Amino acid sequence: MLLYCFSRTMCPLSMRNYTSVIEFILLGIPNTQGLEDMIFVVFLTFYTFSLLGNLLIFLTILASSNLHTPMYFFLANLSVFDILFPSVNSPKMMVFLLGQSYTISYQGCASQVFFYHTLGGTECFLYTVMAYDRFVAICHPMRYTIIMNPKLCFGLTLGTWLGGCVHGSFLTFLTFRLPYCGPNQVHSFFCDIPMVLPLACADTSLAQMVSFTNVGVVALLCFILILTSYMHIIFSILKIRSSEGRHRAFSTCSAHLVSILLAYGPVILVYLKPASSLWLDAAVQVLNNVVTPSLNPVIYSLRNKDVKLALQKVLGQMTCLAGL
Repeated sequence: MLLYCFSRTMCPLSMRNYTSVIEFILLGIPNTQGLEDMIFVVFLTFYTFSLLGNLLIFLTILASSNLHTPMYFFLANLSVFDILFPSVNSPKMMVFLLGQSYTISYQGCASQVFFYHTLGGTECFLYTVMAYDRFVAICHPMRYTIIMNPKLCFGLTLGTWLGGCVHGSFLTFLTFRLPYCGPNQVHSFFCDIPMVLPLACADTSLAQMVSFTNVGVVALLCFILILTSYMHIIFSILKIRSSEGRHRAFSTCSAHLVSILLAYGPVILVYLKPASSLWLDAAVQVLNNVVTPSLNPVIYSLRNKDVKLALQKVLGQMTCLAGL
């Protein structure tokens, strides 16, 4: 843990009677006292479904040669994301609900902020790349395989994960470079910037402005790029003469659009709204952390015939192997 007061003369007067925080107390979801068992079952159900569903999608894409295309390569990365993202906070929350531990160490809190925003940034970049892939596929179908070559796909994917890491590192440094030496109660079920920053015993106005601006700029820039891609896609679809062709083109994008709405909704409600509500923040965070990652396998499997056929084949093979 970083220490900011090396001697009594270096510390501000307001901080000299405090000791550095070594752990934080998670207060959980507001107004849910007595409902811990039910919420635990809900968390466990969605978390388990998220892990198994996304792992199945990933293995299906890996095992099916007909799915070895740029679109499904990015979908496989999204499945990896949907396995990792709920794993940042859900296990700790379930321990909290069982009454085993209500505290998280300083380092554990910093780790949650880092991985939460690293993966959050990766998600924004990945959805942008997926939108670009659909733009090339629909607007430039004859050049699709040339433009979306393996080298470019790998470079774009590497860029999304590295970009997310830089994003998370910057926000974590900005948050935890401040001294924490007083209150240590986090009004949430996990550590995040809006809940942790108010606990710092120093002026947080600059950190709040920079962190929220950073989150807003990343989300807004990605959203503008996605919107631009889909505006071109819509114009191209409208130019298709046959209704069957228009339906086929739109069906390849519908699942991606639903996932984008589920991903960007919580970001807007938590980080970009003017007023704060503990209950609303918690409800939106539960949706973002637990529910949405478990829905993506359903969204992409139900709306995509290739994935459904490949899933049936893989599940059939697994059933045969289990029978042996």
